[in-house]
Amino acid sequence: MSKEKVKHNYKPYEWALLALTAVIAIIMIYPVLFAIMSAFKSNGEILKNPAAPPTALYFKNFVDLFQMSDFGGAIINTVFLTVFSELLIICVVPMAAFAITRDHSKKSAFFYTFFISGMMIPFHLYMFPLFRELKMFGMFGNFVGPIMIYISGSIAFGTLLYCSFLKGVPLELEEAAMLDGYNRFQIFWRVTFPLLGPCNASMIILNGLNIWNDYLMPYLVLPSGKAKTITVEIAGFVGQFTARWDIVFAGTLISMIPAIAIFVAFQKYFVKGITAGATKG
Repeated sequence: MSKEKVKHNYKPYEWALLALTAVIAIIMIYPVLFAIMSAFKSNGEILKNPAAPPTALYFKNFVDLFQMSDFGGAIINTVFLTVFSELLIICVVPMAAFAITRDHSKKSAFFYTFFISGMMIPFHLYMFPLFRELKMFGMFGNFVGPIMIYISGSIAFGTLLYCSFLKGVPLELEEAAMLDGYNRFQIFWRVTFPLLGPCNASMIILNGLNIWNDYLMPYLVLPSGKAKTITVEIAGFVGQFTARWDIVFAGTLISMIPAIAIFVAFQKYFVKGITAGATKG
């Protein structure tokens, strides 16, 4: 039997929503296309006609980027901060959510509310006390400070996401492992944690992109006069009176490649983790 295609007659408001969505998509994607085009143009060509595509591929700005700054060291610092922070986040936050979810007591409810309330406090409200605290504990001027800030900053949303996801994990699996002689620590890492793949992917993408693109923490906390992170090195080419936009966009293109690759690799698990965390509980 041949399948007949069902034609959908769009209503006027549906066409309007589709057109609005297309306009928003173009507005959102144009800065990315603009950065890619400008990365292969000279500084004079960018200033002369910013919106025009490059007349010829110009690669000298990539050479100038590495010669005029310690961009290689900035890449290493950014990778170190992102990977090390992500590993600690994936180790710490799920364990906290597991303890809160499996312990049905007033104490766990208090900690859940306490962690979630962190989402309602603006960062700029506690920024200066935070820097003072970093200096008191010797974490200012080194990588320990930003890493601790990234971990603590992920706890609020991470607790909400993991607790919602853990409520959908069958307790029978953990009870069977307990009968086999596993303790709580072994149950979490050998039974529960392997089931948190979609949730972990969501945390890796969300926090990884924030850490990779962060400018404020590395600029303020890491020592001056040394290589910092990609965003800080790129911003150094924009001055009060002059700017090397060709180098800025060349560095921007290089910084975009790992972020896009990570998102594409984890996109399927990211969507699954977000939707599962939103529907369970």
